[in-house]
Amino acid sequence: MLFDTHTHLNVKQFEGEIPELLQRAEEFDVGRMAVVGFDTETIKRSLELNQMYDHLYSIIGWHPTEAGTYTDAVENKLMEWLPEQKVVAMGEMGLDYYWDTAPHRVQQDVFRRQIRVAKELNLPISVHMRDATEDTYRVLKEEHAGDTGGIMHSFNLDTYWMEAFLDLGLHISLSGVVTFKNAPEVKEVAKAMPFDKLLVETDAPYLAPMPNRGKRNEPAYVRYVAEEIAKLREIPYEEVARQTTDNANKLFGLEK
Repeated sequence: MLFDTHTHLNVKQFEGEIPELLQRAEEFDVGRMAVVGFDTETIKRSLELNQMYDHLYSIIGWHPTEAGTYTDAVENKLMEWLPEQKVVAMGEMGLDYYWDTAPHRVQQDVFRRQIRVAKELNLPISVHMRDATEDTYRVLKEEHAGDTGGIMHSFNLDTYWMEAFLDLGLHISLSGVVTFKNAPEVKEVAKAMPFDKLLVETDAPYLAPMPNRGKRNEPAYVRYVAEEIAKLREIPYEEVARQTTDNANKLFGLEK
């Protein structure tokens, strides 16, 4: 069974469809999912969903595009929510210089503050990084983020940066991008990754893999990600499913 380590079942695009989405996921061999909350509304919905379904877990934090709204009150609320039993990591946090909705210095400060909260609570982190590779690496290194572990979510760089983030003690998670014909560097990462540090995800409703590229993504489609990795590594799909799920369970502190 697969573990979709980053999905957004808590957004409006999926409203009213959760039972059907979970049924399809089960048919596609998806056993567990981490529902990622990134602002107050989506965090609350993630926490609701993990109480409704045994196989759903929460990752909660403050997205870099929301960095301008991060306050002491937000941080206090996060510290109230994070110790809940089915919260397995903190995030998604990080830097996003593509949308650039907050000054870089503000984003970096909010990123650092969240890493410190995660370390205080001994939680791994889920890292969002867009057009900000060098600064993301620098912040993670300076804050010793690997001490509690974490995930470079939807990784889309080359093997050089793969090695750099692995050296910080982080996992690499591959999304539907690995199935795209115009992503040869990500395919090389899929082949080169140490198997015990590899995770899979959808980032649904975004980044749908082939053969559904351009459509709305959903947790079931993490199967296509795993199948592509299996093809690239020239090993059985079942081996990828077993190893990536074991990796996720271990990182999140869950029993098999």
